[in-house]
Amino acid sequence: MKKKLPTLKTDEKAEDFVANADLTEYDLSGMVPMRFELKRKDKTVNLRLPETLLNAVRDRAAREDMPYQRFIRMALEKALAS
Repeated sequence: MKKKLPTLKTDEKAEDFVANADLTEYDLSGMVPMRFELKRKDKTVNLRLPETLLNAVRDRAAREDMPYQRFIRMALEKALAS
């Protein structure tokens, strides 16, 4: 049986854990892929939305623990990938 991942409260503790632990000993089945945005955003778009929709987007982005503009950008990318 594999070990559970420890709770790491700081970036430093996480970096130390990843650098020194044998990750094959841990259950990584609950891991979620993380996406980093490295491309420069060089264009701006103004978009009018109903207040209720914008509030719903902000609430959902908060639940996903990301800025709402990134959430909108990811939703657009996902829609275009289909």
